Amino acid sequence: MYAMRLWSVRHARGLNGFYRAFEHALLGLDGVFRALGYERLERPVAAVERTVKGLLFDCRMCGQCVLSSTGMSCPMNCPKTLRNGPCGGVRANGCCEVKPDMPCVWVQAYRGSERIPGGVAAMSALQFAVDHRQQGRSSWLRVVREKRGTP
Repeated sequence: MYAMRLWSVRHARGLNGFYRAFEHALLGLDGVFRALGYERLERPVAAVERTVKGLLFDCRMCGQCVLSSTGMSCPMNCPKTLRNGPCGGVRANGCCEVKPDMPCVWVQAYRGSERIPGGVAAMSALQFAVDHRQQGRSSWLRVVREKRGTP
């Protein structure tokens, strides 16, 4: 999983472009999702999302994905689960203070963001604290509901 996480950061530009197209397709399916019922779709869509994002990003299924704002590096992989940048304990070699053999998630995020147009600027956007009630839920369906104004 860790090797795929690093691969995803190195290929952040292509993955971000793919996600934008995928998001557009999901937004187009809002009517179908409403007809079937978002709550009915939650479990199967979350299972697919967990598998795909788990493989590519070592996703923790927080339900509030910010990968496109963090260079395709999931901040939930930070031992401190910081969502707004590094803790200040990043070692000189770019590794984590908690897990010294692990590169800092935020160093990886910056490298991935450099590959995405506007990615470094997107990292400066304040991310809200994780709502743990959303744990395990699909962020894909959440994005569609938010952008289409569906409750």
